[in-house]
Amino acid sequence: MDTTNPLWILAVLGLAVALSEWLARHTPLRHLGSALLVIVIVAVAANVGVIPAYSGEIPVYAGIFDVVAPLAIFLLLLRVHLAGLMRAGGPMLLLFGLGSAGTMAGVLLGMRLVGGDGAFDGLGFALGGMYTGTYTGGSINFNAVAIAYDVNEHAALYAGAAAVDNVATTIWMVATVALPRLLSRWMPRRAPAEADDATISNDLHETELERVGPFDLALLLALAAGAVWLSDALSARAAALVGFGVPSILILTTLALALAQVPAVQRLRGARLTGWLAVMLFLAVIGALCDLEALRGIGPLALRLVALVGVTIAVHGFLLFGAGALVRADADVVAVASQANIGGSTSALALARSLGRGDLMLPAVLVGSLGNAVGTYLGFLVAHLLS
Repeated sequence: MDTTNPLWILAVLGLAVALSEWLARHTPLRHLGSALLVIVIVAVAANVGVIPAYSGEIPVYAGIFDVVAPLAIFLLLLRVHLAGLMRAGGPMLLLFGLGSAGTMAGVLLGMRLVGGDGAFDGLGFALGGMYTGTYTGGSINFNAVAIAYDVNEHAALYAGAAAVDNVATTIWMVATVALPRLLSRWMPRRAPAEADDATISNDLHETELERVGPFDLALLLALAAGAVWLSDALSARAAALVGFGVPSILILTTLALALAQVPAVQRLRGARLTGWLAVMLFLAVIGALCDLEALRGIGPLALRLVALVGVTIAVHGFLLFGAGALVRADADVVAVASQANIGGSTSALALARSLGRGDLMLPAVLVGSLGNAVGTYLGFLVAHLLS
C-alpha cells in the first residue's frame, strides 16, 4: 500500500484528531488533553510506518503548514478581544525575552559541552546560530543562518540538524502542554476574565453546539482565504518596494483584529469550531515531525546534535520556568511564551487554545512574530560569539 498517498495521509490525520477528541472526553486520558494526544498518536503512526514522517515534499503536510495553519490563526483571532493583550502582552513579552536569553545561553553551554566546532567538522558555530535562530523565531531563521554559512551544502549535517530540530520541537510541544499542570503547585494558573471567556469559549462542547450553516462557513472560508492571500501579497509587495518585507503573519493578525471589530463578522458562527479543527490538523503534523529513523540514519552525529539541542532547551526551560516559579507567574503564560520561542507563533497559539486560554492567543501570535523578526539577528550574534 502506498502510504504517501495524500488521501490516505489525510484520512489518518482525520482519524487521529477524532480519536484524540474521543479519548480526551471518555477516558482517564482526558487529563492529557486532545492537543497532546493527537501529537502522540500521529508520532507513533509516523514512526511505525502507517504514514510517512514529515517532509516538505509531501503535499498534505506542506499544505497544512503553509495554508491550514495561517487559516487557523485568522479564524481563531476573529474572536479575540484586544483587552487580552493589555493584560497578558506585557508579561509574555518579558518572558519571551527571558526565554530567548535562555536559548542563547543554552546554545553556548551546549556547544562547549559537546566539543565545539571540532564535533561538527568546523561548522559548530553555524549550527549554534541556526538553533538560536529557530528557537527564538522559527524555520525561516534556521534556514537563513544555514544558507549564510553554506551549511545546506553539507547534506548529512544539515539533514541531521533539521531532524533533531523537528523531534525536539515535537517533544517540547508535549512538554509545554503538560508543564502548567505539573507545576501548578509552584506556579498558579489563572483563569481568563469573563469577557474573554464569553468571546472565546474554553469549552469545546459549547463550541460544537453552535448552529453553523453553509452561509456562515462559506463566508468564513472566503474571509480567511482572502486574508491569507492578501497578507502574503502585501508582504511581498513591501519587500519589493522598500527592500524588506513585513512578516505576513503580522499583516494577517492585523486584518483579523480589524475584522473582529465588525459586528457583522462577530455574528458569524463557526469560527471557533473550524479554527480549532485547523489547529488540531496542524498539531497532528507536528507529531509527524518526530522522525526517529532519520536520527538513527546519521549515526554518531545524531548523538552530538541531540546533546546540543537537549542542553539548549533544558537551559531555556530551566531559566524560564524557574524564574516563573520564583515570582509565581501564571504557568500558562510562561508555557505559551516558551512555546513561542521554541515552536513559533502557530504552535504558541495552538498551545494557548489547548490550555483553554483564549486571552493568550493574540499575545502568543504577536511574540511569535517578534521571534521571527529578531531570530536571525540573534542567530548571527551567537554564531559570531562561537566563531
